[in-house]
Amino acid sequence: MKKILTTLSVAAILSVSLIGCTKTQEGAGIGAAVGALAGQAIGGDTGATLIGAGAGAIIGGAVGSNQE
Repeated sequence: MKKILTTLSVAAILSVSLIGCTKTQEGAGIGAAVGALAGQAIGGDTGATLIGAGAGAIIGGAVGSNQE
C-alpha cells in the first residue's frame, strides 16, 4: 500500500510540474525521467542513471522543440 501511494504521489507531482511548460520543456522533463529509468535498468548504478537522464533530456528536448 505504501508503494502505491508513493508512486501515485510522484506521478501527481510530475503531472502538476509540467503545467505551463513549453513543448521543449515537457519533452526534456519526460525524456529525462524515461532516460533515468532506462539507465538504472541497464546499468544498475548512479552513473548509468545520470547518463540516461542526460541523454533522455537532450533527446526529449529535441523532440519537443520539433513539435513546436
